[in-house]
This record gives sequence, C-alpha cells and structure tokens, in this order.
Amino acid sequence: MLSAVWITTPEIPDMLPDTFKYGDRSVYFRHEFTLNNVPAKAVIKLCVLGLGVCNINGTAVTDDVLTTPFTAYDKRVIYRTFDVTKLLKQGKNAIGIHAGNGFYNSNMRTWNDCMAPWRDKPKAIAELCITFADGSNTVVCSSKDWRTALGPCLYNQMRQGEIFDANLIQKGYDSPCFDDTKWAKVKLAHAPGGVLSDEETTPIRITETLKPVSVKDGVYDFGVNISGWVKIKLNGIKGQTIGITYGEAFKNETEFTDESRTFTITENLPLHAACKYICSGEKGETYAPTFCYFGFRYVKIDNAPDGLEVEAQFVHTAFDTVGRFECSDGMLNKLHDASVRAIKSNFVGIPTDCPHREQNGWTGDALFSIGETLLNFDATDAYRKWLRDFIDVQRPSGQLPGIVPCAGWGYNWGSGPAWDSAFILIPYTIYTHTKNTDIIKELWQNMALYMSYFESMADGYIADFGLGDWCPVDTKDVCPTAITDTAYLFADAVAMSRMARLIGKDSSHWDELALKVKAAWKAAFWQNKTYEHYQTYWACAVYQGLLDADEAKYASSKLAELVAINGYHINCGVLGAKYIFDALSDYGYADVAYKMATNPTYPSYAYWINSGMTTLCETWNMNSSLNHHMFSEIDDWLYRHVAGIEFGDDGLVIAPKIIDGIDWVKAAVRGVSIERQQNRISLVIDRQATLLLCGKATPLEKGNYYFTV
Repeated sequence: MLSAVWITTPEIPDMLPDTFKYGDRSVYFRHEFTLNNVPAKAVIKLCVLGLGVCNINGTAVTDDVLTTPFTAYDKRVIYRTFDVTKLLKQGKNAIGIHAGNGFYNSNMRTWNDCMAPWRDKPKAIAELCITFADGSNTVVCSSKDWRTALGPCLYNQMRQGEIFDANLIQKGYDSPCFDDTKWAKVKLAHAPGGVLSDEETTPIRITETLKPVSVKDGVYDFGVNISGWVKIKLNGIKGQTIGITYGEAFKNETEFTDESRTFTITENLPLHAACKYICSGEKGETYAPTFCYFGFRYVKIDNAPDGLEVEAQFVHTAFDTVGRFECSDGMLNKLHDASVRAIKSNFVGIPTDCPHREQNGWTGDALFSIGETLLNFDATDAYRKWLRDFIDVQRPSGQLPGIVPCAGWGYNWGSGPAWDSAFILIPYTIYTHTKNTDIIKELWQNMALYMSYFESMADGYIADFGLGDWCPVDTKDVCPTAITDTAYLFADAVAMSRMARLIGKDSSHWDELALKVKAAWKAAFWQNKTYEHYQTYWACAVYQGLLDADEAKYASSKLAELVAINGYHINCGVLGAKYIFDALSDYGYADVAYKMATNPTYPSYAYWINSGMTTLCETWNMNSSLNHHMFSEIDDWLYRHVAGIEFGDDGLVIAPKIIDGIDWVKAAVRGVSIERQQNRISLVIDRQATLLLCGKATPLEKGNYYFTV
C-alpha cells in the first residue's frame, strides 16, 4: 500500500488539549474512477480505523462485520484484502466507505481508552489493484482527490451504542454519478503509528439469526444470551425516534440490571448499552448497528410503530466448528451448550471477558477456556493474531498487562501469573491440539522475556503478585495467591522446557527452574494444615503436577473428601474451577466431579442452568455478568473425561470414564469420534493413540475399534 495515503475528514474538530474530546460522528469517504475495460482480476487492500464498511458500486466488498481488527494501533495495524473483481465494470465506478470510531477512538476513561496514544478521529487507507486481460494493470489509491462528508451516525461508541439518523443517509454515495459537489476534500491524516500488516485473521460475522420467543410491553426475549445486535424493520414517521436498549436480566419488572452499564453510567456517557434510530419516514426502512455490538438476551424497544419486525443477530468470530458432544444427561448437554455459547459470545475479534460490559481481552479468561475452545473450534488463526497483540504491549522488562490489547492499563493491577501465563500456556495448548509449532517459534523470544520477568518477581522461587482465585464462592476466605502463582511458575517452566525441545532450543534452564520451583512450593505449602480446607489448594497441587504419584493420589482423595463434606458443592474461584475436574477425574473420582457439576443447588454449574442461564456466569451467585467463559473448564471435562478424548503432551489419549448416571455419550473432535452405550464403546481415530481403560494402556493405530468395558 505504498502509493496510498491515510485520509480523514476536516469536518470533525481535531483534539482539544483541555478536554481531549473528539467528535463521535461517523464519516463518509468516496472516490469515482473510470475503467476502459472489464477487469480480469481486482483486489482491494483496505484499513478503516476504527471500524468501516466499504462498498464498490453499491455492493459491500465483504459480509464481515466490525472490521478493522482491534490491535495496539500505534504498534500494529491490520489491513484486509478482498477480491472485488465481480464488483467492477467498464466505465464509471465508485468506492464508498462509511467509517466509525471502534476501539480506535474510544471516549471512555476506564482502562485509559480516552488517553490511548493512538487515539484519533476515523480515517482510512485503501489500494485497489486491477489487472486486465491483456496483462496491463492500474491502481486506485486513497489520496487527496477523494471526497468526504459526515455520516448518518450522530454518535457511535463501541461499548455504548449508536444514534443513527436515517434522514442523513446519502443514498448512492458508493455508486457512480453521485453528486458530491457539496462534499469536502479529504484531509491527509497522520498514520496511526503501527506497522501495516496483512496477516490473516478470522473474520467477525453474523452467524445466526434468532426470532424472539416472547414479546411483552416492548421487551423482546430471544431465549438465549448472545453477542451482537438486533435488526429492525419498520414503517415509521419521519423524525420518529426509536429507542433500543439491550439487557441480560431485569432488576425489577421494567428495568434491566445496571451490570452492562457499570462504566458508562459512572462516566456519565450519552448511551448505556443502547441505540437510537431516527426514522426517515420511508416504508420498510431497516436498521442494525454498524460500529458497536452488545451482550444481551432481552431488548426493550421504546416508541415503536405498529408492525415493527425485530430479529437478533448473533455476531462473533466465525470459527469453523471441529467438535461436538452430547450424552444421556440433559443437564450436561445444557452445560455444554452454555459453554459453547459463552465461548462464541466472548470471541469477537479477540477473546473477551464479557460482551455486554467490557469487551476486553482479559488474558486469564482466555487461558482458562483455551482447552474447550480448541475442542470445539478451529481457533488457531484467531489466537495467533491475539498472541501477536501480546508482543505489541509487552514492556522491555517482559511485563504484560491483564488485558490485551490495551491502551496502557493493567500492568500493575489485573495481571499476575495466573493471567500472564496465557502467553506461555496458550501456544503450548495449541500445539497439543494441532501439532503446529509455528506460533511457538514466532513467540519464543518474547515468551522467554516474560519468563525472565516472572522469575525476577519470585522470592526464593515463591511468586506472589497479581490476581489469584478470582470470583470465589466465599470472598472472605480465598486460597492464598502464592500457592497458585508459584504453581504457574512451575507449569510455565515445564511448558517452556517442552516447547524448547520441540523447536530445537536448549531446555536445561527451564528443567532446572521447574525442579527448584517444585521443591520451593512443596517446602512452603505441601501438607500445611493452614491450607487444607481450600479445594483450590488440593486441586492446584494435583492439576499443576507439583506432586509425586503417591502424593497426587492422596491429594485427590482429600479433595474428593472435601467436596463430599461440602455437600458436593464447588467452593473455588476461577482457578480452582480450572483445576478441580482433572484433579478429581485423573485419580478415580470422576463420579465426584459429576455430582459436583450437576448439583442442583447453589453453588454449582447446574444451579446456573436451573436459574435460567443459557451461558456461564462471572460469579457463582450470578450478581454480575451472566455471559463469561472463564468457568468453561466444565466443557473440557466433558470431552476429555466423560467422552475420553484428550490431546495431551504425548499425543492422543482415549480414556473415557464410566460414570453411573451417564448411560451414553457421543463426541467427535478433529478426526476422532467415540460413542459409548453403557459399557460398549466404538471408536474411530485418524492417527496413533493410546487407549487407557481399566488401568491398562494399549497402543492403537489409525482405524475403527470396538470395546467392552
């Protein structure tokens, strides 16, 4: 894109130093050009900041939404390439772009967004490369010759919503022969600062359309909690303003909870999880947001005309599905569905914490759900993009923030080993599922830099900083952070050692570090009666591999005993919930994990479902977000233990657990499928594997198998 320049509009005031306020209006860009022949091939390279829609001759160049990808824009900016051959014609042609703020021009003080070093008004850069049948070519680039005008969005902010005035739509702006004499010439813009990258990313798309399951007093219930927006079709009166408010739950009979509005209300911002649509008066006008998305189950529409049509559109990163699971237990099926829906809702370009409130790339949340995400979806490319974001925000010391990308927030709160370890353990987990080492090779230097920082923060190989067992059942009695932090130092060292050998690096430092950390952890914490009442303590010791075989067996029995004493209720935060299913099931207590997961009373996973949840929650008492994915280890357990498909350190392992109460199981992942009916098992594998049944390990070659347990 060397010939193209960044363009913006002169009509939105530049930054005012005393207030740091920017215009929140959307922007149009257009350019008209003539072709003497029909193109044989044409591609457009395009980047619109923050977000943009591009049309050629009145037709969208893609059905992707919410583009450009979110990055640390002063470090790296991703442009997309689209084949537009069929959109061009001989004679006059036109390019039209509608641009909005996205995360590039966020006005929120929270997370330092309004002070982001890249922040600026919307801008674009484009290069249309055209080749003709005779081999000749021409290039149409964004330049000072393009025209611009203000768009129909009077206000647009990613986490807040839009105010859209349909009377300001300039029809035909993206087509030839449009009268743009009243439009201004564009202004050449500052580049955002980051290197322009053409890396592949998995697009965000509308993947599903939902009809309301009920409508009452203007409130539309779509039955499930999703990310995205509603599309409306109506016949309104010119100037009539339709209010569209999104919510997860009700705090009373008429008002939604304030959870999704926490920060926008605090900052006294104009919109709170809502859109306003000002009607043009034309028949059959339609509206859906362009520059924002929401997390919601319910939508309240105010001042609607008769005959309003409403549908919800599920919007998320458009992964290919690679896994499926079902079994005879209806509650487990609902937990699987809720986990999958939470994962999809919380991967909108980046893995987020929740779609309705923050839309931030919390590192820990992504780490805690990496296994189940890869068991359900082909997410490697999406994670690769996000892991590159870590490089962009990593400090020279190796330190990482708790949210990625970030505008400078989260280095000294919101991070810590359990969150930072996403940078080490996600690449390794991708390898175990796909056998692809490319990401490890690309990130190796930066991962080693982080480990140097991590080691520097440990005292006598004991680490104790950052977040710990977040969102526990009992907030007044939480497993000490040093236990879990130090365990992550060990787990990261082990993973670094394994990855080093995979890519031909020296692993000796990591081997030695792991031994020293393990010894320090056991000396400080093992069989210390101060910690024995924490489920997380026992689960962490087993899951992270800190114990010898006999010790791990003993710890698992103590954990099972503790869960039973607690009435088969979980009593952990997010870290304990990550560990506890494996810690129980690996040592013969899968039945205890099953009872715990399906316990109908608080606190439990089944309690969420019984309370009407269709996604996983942020807290056990459901007093916060109702669409988080950080507790989705339950779905990993369904695949790896209930079905028995595990992509482990040493390859594929088939080890189904026979659990009373689960009569049949069907699952398939990445070329492996298994069905169990009572004690009869049928298996299809496309690679070598190890079968673990009744304490016996049997090597298997590619093929079909039948067993009776």
